Amino acid sequence: MKQLFTLLALAAIPAAVSAQSVPAAITVSQHDLRGTARFMSMAGAFGALGGDLSCLSQNPGGIGIYRSNDVGFTLGLDFKNSTSDSQGLSTGLSNTSFNLNNIGGVFTMKLYNNSVPNINFGFTYNKVADFDRRFKGTVPQLRTSLSNYIAGVSNQYGLNEWDVSYGDNYDPYNPPVGNRAVPWITVLGYYGFLTTPEGDPENPQWYGQFGDDTKGTGYFDVEEKGSVDEYNIAVGGNIANTVFWGADLGITSLDYRISTIWEEDLHDAYVFDPNTEKVGQMSANWAMFDNYRLNGTGVNFKLGVIVKPIQELRIGFAFHTPTYYTLNETYYDEHLDYSYPFPTKNHSTWANDGQSAVNSLSLTTPWRLIASLAGVIGQNLIISADYEWATYGSIKYGDASNYGYYDPWWDWDNPWNDWGWDGWYGKPAKNNVSRSDGYDSRYSYTSPNDYANAKIKEIYRDTHTLRLGAEFRVLPNFSIRAGYSFSTSPVSDAARNNRVSVPGTGILTNYSLDNSTNIVSCGVGYRYKGFYADLAYMYKNMSSDYYPFSVDIADPSTAPKSKVTFENNNLALTMGYKF
Repeated sequence: MKQLFTLLALAAIPAAVSAQSVPAAITVSQHDLRGTARFMSMAGAFGALGGDLSCLSQNPGGIGIYRSNDVGFTLGLDFKNSTSDSQGLSTGLSNTSFNLNNIGGVFTMKLYNNSVPNINFGFTYNKVADFDRRFKGTVPQLRTSLSNYIAGVSNQYGLNEWDVSYGDNYDPYNPPVGNRAVPWITVLGYYGFLTTPEGDPENPQWYGQFGDDTKGTGYFDVEEKGSVDEYNIAVGGNIANTVFWGADLGITSLDYRISTIWEEDLHDAYVFDPNTEKVGQMSANWAMFDNYRLNGTGVNFKLGVIVKPIQELRIGFAFHTPTYYTLNETYYDEHLDYSYPFPTKNHSTWANDGQSAVNSLSLTTPWRLIASLAGVIGQNLIISADYEWATYGSIKYGDASNYGYYDPWWDWDNPWNDWGWDGWYGKPAKNNVSRSDGYDSRYSYTSPNDYANAKIKEIYRDTHTLRLGAEFRVLPNFSIRAGYSFSTSPVSDAARNNRVSVPGTGILTNYSLDNSTNIVSCGVGYRYKGFYADLAYMYKNMSSDYYPFSVDIADPSTAPKSKVTFENNNLALTMGYKF
């Protein structure tokens, strides 16, 4: 008898059982355009200007521009909108959030020396990235199913029913020493009737619910939360009022959380009925829930210089090391809810018996290089430009502190082989191949870290950002500003064209491939003696291609996909005092 629906509530010690998330590594490494209102209103084109609290996070050479003390803070209000479009059906969401973008001070120690007039010290907090966003949508006509993907994983891994089911003294999520450990998602799929083994019990072929005559609709709901907060300690000065230098130590705090739901409503799906012990065509409705958190602390170092060869020209350079993170990743509340026409003992099944699993790891973010140019025209006009190069392909995971844990995802690269039914029960799948095919490329890596890092190099590439800004002093105490920023996509052409697959982690199979980013900004500023107040408005537009699970690179047209457009309208207010 096939035991397909009983999940024994065995007590088990949670284990770290998933590889590092490739998409999460990119998400937490990207920076937002945030800082003081003056900085934001000029689209961040401040690398050759300095004299602003935001410069500690961009070009610390800007701290050398200061000749007096400065304290200030910046508040931000974000109005975020997302629109998902799949097969002509659009779904929109909006949310509002309030943030403390920046707070800190710069303090000047005068040396009364013509060669080295002063040394400056700075301490600031900056919100480097805000992950809060939510999007949802509908894929009206599915051409494949997550269940078929899970069947492909089971086949690629060479699993049988014993591997994914509970038995005496055996928990497939946390197997005893000497027993085989298996990918979490294959166990969840088995107990939720998403997959069915056929043929030799010791060496079966697994099938998903989607066949040639199956039809259905998919629904997704994704919510991300968290931020990257950076605390800066900087020192700088100037040499003969011509060369301005600075160095900054950045201490970062990262907290990233993503909750996802993928639901399928299928008709004429191929489902195993444990009451009849046969596969029949019937309706199937189920939803996969996943929750993932990545959090910890990191450190980075920045060097910068601004050169003023003549009064009208300033040239800036800045170098950022990667942020070296020590992190924990947590998998929690991962489960599958299901409903079928036949009676079942349960209507849900939980990964790892509902217990959380925690894994320790390290992460190294991209290197960054910034080159800047600014012109000062008369007493009233400033024009500035920045170019930034970031090496996203160099992001790397390091060994987990408890290395030796089982890693069920790292060999799931493109498990597709059309593991669906061809229209009637028991007919072999198309293009049937040995399940040993495709193993060598994954087992050639010495650790899951090596595999994840190799996938990062395949999927992502260096980015190039151009920032332009201008400020015009209308009155002695009042200025207007404007700016524009453009960033290229961090996604490689191979990934964009679905020539490489994107692995996930745990049961988190979804991912987004970001396109280019455009930012337009403007603002005003007021000065009265030492007091200053700045107001900025910034509009950001960026779209992504969202996939609920990895595409079949042999036939990417079958993949459910949605174009998600994100629009962020941000207001920022800075108030401060120079003395």
